Amino acid sequence: MKHFLHIILLAVMAVFTVPDVLAQEKFDSEIVSDLQKAQQYAFGVSEERHFRGVLGLYDKLLASGVGITDYEIVAKGKFVKNLVKGSELEALYQKYKGKVQVSVCSVAMKKLSVSEDQLIPGMEPVATWTVRILQLQAKGYNVLTY
Repeated sequence: MKHFLHIILLAVMAVFTVPDVLAQEKFDSEIVSDLQKAQQYAFGVSEERHFRGVLGLYDKLLASGVGITDYEIVAKGKFVKNLVKGSELEALYQKYKGKVQVSVCSVAMKKLSVSEDQLIPGMEPVATWTVRILQLQAKGYNVLTY
C-alpha cells in the first residue's frame, strides 16, 4: 500500500509540474533534428493543465534550438471561461503574446457566454475548434490534440 501511495504522489507531481519539467531540460540533438523538418505547431486543448503544458513545451523547443515559425493553441470547452481578462492566465499569456497564437472556439464562447471583448487581448475567436484544427492540418502544421 505504501508503494502504491508513492506512485500516486509521483503521478500527481508530474501532472502539476509539467511546465516546470519541460522548461528545465533540452531535447537531444536527434529530436531537434527531426523537429526542424516542420516548424509549424498546433495544439488543441480543453483543460488549463494542457494549456500550461503546451506553453512550457514552447519554451523547451526554443531552449533546445528548434526553429518555430508558427505556434498555435486552439482552445475549446469549459476551459474557455479561463481565457478572459483579469484571469490568472492573462498574466501567464503576456510572456507569449506575439509569439504564440491562441484561437478560441466561438461555439464554446457562445455556450459559456464569453464575448470576444472579454477574451485576453491577443486571443482570437474561430468558427469552431474542429474546423480550425482541420485548417491547420491542411496548412501542414504538426497537430496534437488533448
